[in-house]
Formats: sequence, C-alpha cells, structure tokens
Amino acid sequence: MDLRRDALEILKETSRTFYIPIRQLPSGLQEAVASAYLCMRAIDEIEDHPELDNLTKAQLLRSISQTLQSAVNGFDLDAFATGFGSTHTILPEVTLRVREWAILAPESIAPRIWDATAAMADRMASWAEVNWQVQSEADLDRYTFGVAGAVGLLLSDLWAWHDGTTTNRTEAIGFGRGLQAVNILRNHSDDRQRGVTFFPTGWDVAQMTAYARRNLTLADAYTQALPDGPALTFCRIPLTLAHGTLEALADGREKLSRTDVLALVARVVNLK
Repeated sequence: MDLRRDALEILKETSRTFYIPIRQLPSGLQEAVASAYLCMRAIDEIEDHPELDNLTKAQLLRSISQTLQSAVNGFDLDAFATGFGSTHTILPEVTLRVREWAILAPESIAPRIWDATAAMADRMASWAEVNWQVQSEADLDRYTFGVAGAVGLLLSDLWAWHDGTTTNRTEAIGFGRGLQAVNILRNHSDDRQRGVTFFPTGWDVAQMTAYARRNLTLADAYTQALPDGPALTFCRIPLTLAHGTLEALADGREKLSRTDVLALVARVVNLK
C-alpha cells in the first residue's frame, strides 16, 4: 500500500484549501504536513460529528490523545480501533485511519505531530463537555488557540525541522487563529442549527469579522516574513482563500465558489 498516495487522495476528498499547497511540498516535508493535517482532521471530524453526543465525543477524543501519548515506536494495528468501539460504524474514513496518518510523517518529526494532536484532542474533549460555550473574547481566544493557533506553532516547527526556516511564533498563532475565525464565520449558520455558536455572548458578525481581520493581520505578517521556499508556498494559499472568504461573506455569499477558489489559487501559484 502506498500510504503517501492514499493520504493525498484523502486530502483531496476532505480539503480543497489544503490539498493543493500540501501536494506542492517537497518530499519529507509533504509527508510531515500531510500527517499533521490528517491527524487533526481525524479528531475534527469527531468534534463536529452530528450523530455523536458530547460525552461520547469527549471519550473518543481522550482515547485518541492517550493512544498518541503512549507511542514509543509507532502504534499497534489495533491501538486506535479499540477506543472507537461501536462508533466505528459511523466514523468517517479519515478518522478510522488515524493510525496510518500518525505513522506517515518522517520518524524524526513524527513525535512532535503526535504531541500536538494529542494536546488538541484533549482540549477538544474539554470543549465538548461544556458544549463549546464561548462566552467572552478570552474564551474565543482559548478556543481558537487550542484548535488552530497551536497548529500555527506546529507549522513553524515543521519549517524549522525541514530547512531551518525561522518564524515569529506570535504571528504563527495569529495565522492559525485568523484561519479559524474565518471558518467560524463561514460555518456560523450551520453551527447554530446544531445548537453551537462560537461567537462570544452578545457578539454579532461585524465583531467576529473584526476579530478575524485582527488575526489575519498577524497572519499576513507571518507569511510576508517567510523566505522563498516551501513554507511560503504553503502559507500563501490558505491565507489568500481566507481573505477571499471574508470578501465573499461581506458581499452576501455563503462561501467562495469552486471557480473563485481555483482563480485565487492560480493567482497565488503564479506569484512564484
């Protein structure tokens, strides 16, 4: 089985935002970033699953976290499956194959990805237990750090591991937070239908948009400081799509169309 090829296929099915920039990364770094993305997508699918109650979500997320924390030299074939129990019948493929994504990364960086995913799963479990009650901007900051700002820090570690690229880590947090805030805006209506809102109490779309723009300013600075190379190539695409999504929402559209996405991506690729 070609795990790298399988990973790219699953990426293509699950994320139009990240498939293209990950596909363009050089060997080694590509496997590391794909591993990180798919591990985190695996737990994200649990957090958002419409058929699981919050207690079950928390139990599944903590089980994955504990399995990742117990790794020494990879994982037994049934390491994660045991924790899934009867829920394996309703969980998506990207979640059921989390063991494969965990071992996709090169050995010298894989434990950093396991650590980041384990910590994120624990934080997601805690949020599930309180039904994602975001009451203040401080709560929002905690949530966006836990599920996205920390991803910015992980990416910075991956760039440094690959070729020594150094970054501003405060701006790295803003990079992750900004992308997540745009996702919150884009998914606000759907989230409300399932009884969840990530808007602090009393906030409206204008305030959340301002929050997103503040963090995207940090994301812009983070990306602009990157030298020519794979990190810059990777970061430009999701950042451009985040800005484009904000513009689409401001124009009254629910999201970017596929045509919009392809046009924005082509514009970024042509900058190289």
